[in-house]
Amino acid sequence: MTRRFTAAICLIGLLAGCGGDGGGSGGSATGVSPTPTPTPTPTPTTVAGCSLGERQAWAAAELREWYLFPDTLPASLDPSGYAGVTEYIDALTATARAQNKDRYFTYLTSIAEENAYYASGSSAGYGFRLGINPGAGRMFVIEAFEGTPALEAGIDRGSEIVAIGRPGGTLRTVSALFAEGGAQAISDALGGSVAGDTRVLRVRALSGSERDVTIAPREFELTPVSSRYGVRILEDSGRRVGYINLRTFISTADQSLRDGFAQLRAAGITELIVDFRYNGGGLVSTARLMNNLLGGNRQASEVMGYTTYRREKSSENVTDYFSPQPQSVSPTRIAFIGSEGTASASELVINAMIPYLRGKVALIGTNTHGKPVGQIARDKPSCDDRLRLVAFATQNAERQGDYYNGLAPFMPATCQATDDISYPLGDPREASVQQALAFLNGRSCTPIGGASASASAARVKDTATKRTLLTPARPGTFQREAPGAF
Repeated sequence: MTRRFTAAICLIGLLAGCGGDGGGSGGSATGVSPTPTPTPTPTPTTVAGCSLGERQAWAAAELREWYLFPDTLPASLDPSGYAGVTEYIDALTATARAQNKDRYFTYLTSIAEENAYYASGSSAGYGFRLGINPGAGRMFVIEAFEGTPALEAGIDRGSEIVAIGRPGGTLRTVSALFAEGGAQAISDALGGSVAGDTRVLRVRALSGSERDVTIAPREFELTPVSSRYGVRILEDSGRRVGYINLRTFISTADQSLRDGFAQLRAAGITELIVDFRYNGGGLVSTARLMNNLLGGNRQASEVMGYTTYRREKSSENVTDYFSPQPQSVSPTRIAFIGSEGTASASELVINAMIPYLRGKVALIGTNTHGKPVGQIARDKPSCDDRLRLVAFATQNAERQGDYYNGLAPFMPATCQATDDISYPLGDPREASVQQALAFLNGRSCTPIGGASASASAARVKDTATKRTLLTPARPGTFQREAPGAF
């Protein structure tokens, strides 16, 4: 890709991705990313000083030059009435947010923090991902990461966190915290962003037994492809199906993806389940690699997608073409597992495959977050400020990129499924994996948005009920790109 500056990609958690709302959007790739999309890292912007006024002025100038929706910016806005740079950015982008185009995808972050995450997944936390059932005020661990305090303490998918406190103090129940201050109160009680800040968690196992666990967050590197279930070959009715689970689009995922696809290619796999259910986005470069690894039967002349900037920046527009890799597979059918936490780069990958697989590609689970835009990074190094601002839109080969409300309406096929945390990810008995296998085998299903999927009363009540990824009001890079992570 040719540009006047170096391309870099990031995503935000949730849409991070989602850029603050648990969707996953991010730097260059997040939100196309997903959260997912190319994000140029521009030459450093030099503005003297790091006073509040100077930083606000710098942010406003960058928005006026690069923002994808310039007509939504106020003609003028006095920054003196805003307590910080973030509050001023939110005010400048309020109109685009009201139009559902920029759901906090534009934000201020730390250069050092973001670089550490995208380079190696470096984060501080307990190492689990949390989902909350607001109606019941209950919170479950929906995933635990390898090499982290959570998994070392025996806290894994399916565990329920019943109460939270500090050593020597009184534990407060999750239900009481939620009733008092919603998800933010639970997030505040957990902490987790400062290494060594110990908590006591009352944990209930799937069996119903409870125990108190003393646990402290620490620095760790997120493994983007799990060593336990990241790549699997499943047997279904005499057929072999490949399963790939990618947690986040960061540079350390690249070799793991190559190795995983090489394994599937060697096994002759042509039917795939790609599990993006919690993937909030990340680097566009890694999203492109994944599309190429899924593109063994694509030609170098075939368009993967388009990246489009505002009219004044049209010289930055890019057309990406497929470039099959030595490890690429040639899929005949793909079932993508998604959820509201699937954003940015994840959505970019799914959208790129629609024109080529048509009715042989499906979204399984629930609708995705909806982030067909991506951010570039504008830096003010002297202040460790990085402005991630929405600057481009992404489209597939058919110029489809209007999925601000999620991908489900644009998918050739969808199948509703729950996220059943009583089974491990990648287990054929888990509801979403089971439904993905059914689609690949040509069995019927209930479309997303149709009547509720059936499940036993006990499972709906607890492990298979719909949950919201727990995300603080102002997530850091880790929580933008890996929504629900603490």
